[in-house]
Amino acid sequence: MITGSLDLNCEERLVNLYSNSHSWLIKYALKLTKQREEAEDLVGDLYEYLNKKCNEKIFWGDAYHMFYCYKFLESRWINKVKKLNKVVITDTPIDTEEVEEEYDIEGDMRLQHGHDDVMNELKRLSGTKMWASARIFEIYWMSADKTLDEVAKDIKISKSTVFLAVRKIRRYLKEVLDNPFE
Repeated sequence: MITGSLDLNCEERLVNLYSNSHSWLIKYALKLTKQREEAEDLVGDLYEYLNKKCNEKIFWGDAYHMFYCYKFLESRWINKVKKLNKVVITDTPIDTEEVEEEYDIEGDMRLQHGHDDVMNELKRLSGTKMWASARIFEIYWMSADKTLDEVAKDIKISKSTVFLAVRKIRRYLKEVLDNPFE
């Protein structure tokens, strides 16, 4: 019995909202959309939503809370604009006969050679007084997804020690080895 009276109450509120505020809602939606048809669709969506949900929390007086209605119109319009902007339809045909760039074997070999040089130099440094810095750099460099802070926590030393060790080895490698990117 309660649901029946609530449904009747919602219908009365919708009628009151339409008769008292329809022109205001259309003007507000028109301000948002700049198109009459879009504004009418938006207000229609509002009426449909209010009829389907029938939420007592947004009742105000003998109709619905106008601030809620305005915010509903805004959010629906923003969501629609975002959705429309995601899909880009172009009239230009897709050219499938593009010349593909040849694979740069020499560049790949330079990178591999540079990587090998760094690894060999780190291995050589492990027998010198720079062994600790070289090992910290190797741990940081070989774990592509770890930050300096995470490396410091993993090996239980301070962040500044890790930072100084990595900086020291980077400078050393820059002086000793050729950069394959140049």
